[in-house]
Amino acid sequence: MNKTRPAPDIWLLIPILALLAIGMIMVYSAGSVLGFRNYGDSFYFVKRQLLFAALGLAAMFFTANVDYRVLKRLSRPALIVCFVLLVIVLIPGIGVVRGGARSWLGISSFGIQPSEFMKMGMILYLANWLSREDYDITSFTRGLLPPLALIGTAFGLIMLQPDLGTGTVMMGATLMMVFTAGARMKHLLGLGAAGVAGFAALVAAAPYRIQRITAFLDPWSDPLGKGYQIIQSLYAIGPGGLGGLGLGMSRQKYSYVPEPQTDFIFSILAEELGFIGGLAVLTLFLILIWRGMRVAMSLPDRFGSYLAVGVVCMVAVQVVINIGVVIGMMPVTGITLPLISYGGSSLTLMLTALGILLNLSRYAR
Repeated sequence: MNKTRPAPDIWLLIPILALLAIGMIMVYSAGSVLGFRNYGDSFYFVKRQLLFAALGLAAMFFTANVDYRVLKRLSRPALIVCFVLLVIVLIPGIGVVRGGARSWLGISSFGIQPSEFMKMGMILYLANWLSREDYDITSFTRGLLPPLALIGTAFGLIMLQPDLGTGTVMMGATLMMVFTAGARMKHLLGLGAAGVAGFAALVAAAPYRIQRITAFLDPWSDPLGKGYQIIQSLYAIGPGGLGGLGLGMSRQKYSYVPEPQTDFIFSILAEELGFIGGLAVLTLFLILIWRGMRVAMSLPDRFGSYLAVGVVCMVAVQVVINIGVVIGMMPVTGITLPLISYGGSSLTLMLTALGILLNLSRYAR
């Protein structure tokens, strides 16, 4: 290790640690009732979250200190492993079905989501690919189509589980990388139109997705069915007001909001901490994204810049979708709020990715 290297950007580290701390508090508060009811332990979820946070922080420390250029050599084998895991998880008897999706590998309640690994694996590989000196992304057939075909293949495997939320985050982050690399706008607009048509076909192919869209447009049309989650989420946010009901005082976590410690944890946070608490969390995310993009624009090499863009966009897309769902602006997709929501694979992988971003900040001009 080069001892003369500067320290990581402190204004990047502070929001990461602050969000993680807030997440621990809210996982306990939001999951205490469900933990006691299902497992006889109010601390069930937060104890497991602490374990995964410890693993994630160890991984973050490692990725923040190893020479990030080593990741360039590891990008291809890492992507191959991710594709293999995506195939293995689809095999009946090996992949574990949870919430109607065969997206887990593991034993009992311990498991990993290969689709979470694919998000980072694809970002890493694309950063290497797009930064090659002989690569010309302005060419439609030789430059733009090959990475899009790779992204589409990964998205297709994720949709076979199915896991539209994680697939959407991966697509959003990687397409932003392609745009940043200099792809022509007319090519992207044309493919975007085709993508919208394909997305509509995916929605139409599964009745439950159509029901989610209908519930999004009018949740009261099915208040005890597909509209239930959105309605209960809004019931949590509304009474929170400016200052909230007080930490631990949520009413909606008493079996009204389904799985309040995961996808809808922000609604419990808004209920207990109010507009001020929600705004504080969003401000921390904005600082993280701002400093991350500042790093991306200040790095001396294209690999590092594209890698930083991918990590920052992964966080940003995930935050926008999660908050959008919670406040009823987007259909329910099953996306966790980074660093806040309960979840082993998502938390560990997010901290690992943010460690890479901290590493890159050492080299920013």
